[in-house]
Amino acid sequence: MTAAAPDAVTATAFASRVAAPPVTLAEVRAAAERIRGAVVRTPTIQAPAVGRAAGCEVWLKLDNLQATGAFKERGAANRLALLSAREKATGVVAMSAGNHAQAVARHASLLGIRATIVMPRFTPATKVVRTESWGAEVVLHGETLAEAAAHAHALSLRDGLVFIHPYDDPGVIAGQGTMAIEMIEDAPAIDTLVFPVGGGGLLAGCAAAALEINPNLRVFGVEVEGYPAMAQRLAGRPITVGGPTVAEGIAVRDVGETPFALLRQMGIEVLVVPERAVEQGIALLAEGAKVVAEGAGAAGVAALLSHPARFAGHRVGTPVCGGNIDARALSNVLLRQLLRDGRLLRLHFDIPDRPGVLADISRRISEAGGNVIEVKHQQLFGAPTVQSTELELMVEVRDAAQGAAIIATLEAGDYVVRRG
Repeated sequence: MTAAAPDAVTATAFASRVAAPPVTLAEVRAAAERIRGAVVRTPTIQAPAVGRAAGCEVWLKLDNLQATGAFKERGAANRLALLSAREKATGVVAMSAGNHAQAVARHASLLGIRATIVMPRFTPATKVVRTESWGAEVVLHGETLAEAAAHAHALSLRDGLVFIHPYDDPGVIAGQGTMAIEMIEDAPAIDTLVFPVGGGGLLAGCAAAALEINPNLRVFGVEVEGYPAMAQRLAGRPITVGGPTVAEGIAVRDVGETPFALLRQMGIEVLVVPERAVEQGIALLAEGAKVVAEGAGAAGVAALLSHPARFAGHRVGTPVCGGNIDARALSNVLLRQLLRDGRLLRLHFDIPDRPGVLADISRRISEAGGNVIEVKHQQLFGAPTVQSTELELMVEVRDAAQGAAIIATLEAGDYVVRRG
């Protein structure tokens, strides 16, 4: 990784290390004027519960409240507004399996521009339907994002369509940078900004704008450990990425060359967080801030939880940059976090097969304040002998201390308890 930017950087020093950047504050301000009214100016709120968990003051920029549920509208709206009359008449093409697809589709529809979106064949049907609902033509092609991108470029050349890149385009980057201007205006106390990194457009645009407004701001990016492509590029290491992640919105191998150049010039550090921290961030936002975030949208909070020494005592702003998470995935994340926190217990027993034993176990749990929410009782298969029964309970408790007390009262009744 690159060395961290110093806490205080003078305007002269900042100017000397960034020579003629492709995106400037003036361009980001111009983008803000272009997209005014087409994109929601989302609120920036202080989140005390998140701050207590992270050990710093935290402000959240709620871009999950955009019409398509993600920040991608900013860049798409600005890039489309920059098209010439001839380009608008011809139409645009984009490649995406997620938020960029819907953003381009929506804003092309608002401007009366024909949009073609190429999505890989594996794209979930719900994402295809949402994109089509904004008026775009969806073409399913290829098994991977790279194959879909190649087909989108082929359509661009064949039909004269303007290719709208999700992150490697100065117009898109400037549009994404409008988020930083709003955060600084709405929460001027912020001294540190943290942005999720996929292709790098959001971080590059926001860092360029923020550091020109206030060179003393600290700006960080964050990637999930399975996909640390930008951190690896900045450190000059080979790109090694892969594996499943709940933060699929930032699961990118090929980062943008323009964002990469900007971040390298500005000396921005990209932090890497474990998958588990992203799940913790989703759960903390849901419970503590009452905010629904997708994995990529919770990555900033994951950075605060994973690198507390970097942020202790600081006033940190980070975006919930997307809220498009599958309901089943959200449910699983929340349940997994309850298990990790000790607020759900999975208890396994081999109990004697005689009347009253299950009732006694239930009574002991109830008297200790636990709530049995699931019971699996197996007599015929799995039990070690025909004289015993295999029992599995899911028990809801206040906290880990109450869970320990429940296990103690069960063991006091001579039950052998195994936690699962």
